[in-house]
Amino acid sequence: ALLEPDAMVEAREVIDASGKHVLPGAIDIHFHVRAPAHPARGTWLSETRAAAAGGVTTVFEMPISKPCCATPEILLSRREQGKREAVVNFALYGAPGLLKREFVQGMADAGAIGFKIFTTAAVQGREDEFDGLCVPDEAQQLECLELVHETGLPLVVHAESNPLLEYYTARVRATGRNDPATHGESRPPLVEALAIAKMNDVVGARLHIAHVTSRHALETLRKWQRAGQDITGETCPQYLLFTENELERYGSYAKINPPLRTLEDNAALWDGVRDGSLLSVTTDHSPFTAEEKERARTDIWAAPPGAPGVEQLVPMLLDAASTGQIERAVELMSSGGAKRFGLYPRKGAIVEGADADLIVVDLKTLVVVDKNKEFTQARANDFFFDGRTFQGRVERTIVGGKTVYVGGDVIGQPGDGRFVSP
Repeated sequence: ALLEPDAMVEAREVIDASGKHVLPGAIDIHFHVRAPAHPARGTWLSETRAAAAGGVTTVFEMPISKPCCATPEILLSRREQGKREAVVNFALYGAPGLLKREFVQGMADAGAIGFKIFTTAAVQGREDEFDGLCVPDEAQQLECLELVHETGLPLVVHAESNPLLEYYTARVRATGRNDPATHGESRPPLVEALAIAKMNDVVGARLHIAHVTSRHALETLRKWQRAGQDITGETCPQYLLFTENELERYGSYAKINPPLRTLEDNAALWDGVRDGSLLSVTTDHSPFTAEEKERARTDIWAAPPGAPGVEQLVPMLLDAASTGQIERAVELMSSGGAKRFGLYPRKGAIVEGADADLIVVDLKTLVVVDKNKEFTQARANDFFFDGRTFQGRVERTIVGGKTVYVGGDVIGQPGDGRFVSP
């Protein structure tokens, strides 16, 4: 409901936020449920409950599913499922790689927040989940750029050069090794940087580079930005906080794509976050079952790539702000993504006319992460954050004026979240 200026109303609920901060709800612009595929990994309900507990009031769901979200019909089906089950707001990306104008425009008309492609081949054995999403051929990448440009929406790119990836993978596999270190060796920073370098502004597309992981990739992104190209980038908490040492320590549980890098890369990414080269920090929240990860403990090639993280995005950024590492936490977790994807100031701001998506946070409280208390269905896989201390706690999450999380409990219901489009 809208309040008229100077209206006298009696509040149904009074929230005491004395000594706390009230912030715009976080917007996770890189998030995976994969519903309706693999409910054992996570569902709209389970993973948006986790988002609520983490202070994330809107998630942007990626197109990976069974089948891939590459047609208007599939997008509409996923939209209806999200409306029934989501506890927080959600947006949907489309996959343009089937290269049909009517499909791309139809998904835009149905409210897609943007589009997504991988510049790599589909994961073996999961081809149906990536049909229309994986576009390793450069000529077809150009067609995607042209089709998405016609919609005016951003194109998010998982940037890894497929020819180089195949080259390094073959070279490492020829040794017969399957230890964790081979994952990073098969996808070095050059693989990522070269793919970004090829994202030339040939049609005026609005580009956004997903999960930037390395100094080399960041420098390549900056080159295009200095040249005036309409290109932005993101990184994730795991690439800011952790290194390839975690892959050695946790094996398959720390396998993500692109891989974890070095301390030098961590430092470079923090610089990118501080100077605005990187638009946002997002999670790439990717739930799998513990059984899937555990089966691959002795063979890193067989491990599915991905880890949970939506519950730690806000605490991690609050901690960075509290300790003086950054000064733009709200922009990184909320307003930056809202502006890039056409939601601002309806989302990402506390202003007259904005949606009442808010979080109440306590910047003074130290919190030790206990993965057993997380709400994600993939909590057993959270080896990254388990036991880590953050200064800053989410105390309440409000979606559309309704409290969905407070005091450690998710009280939101399926359907509390709304579908959002630009």
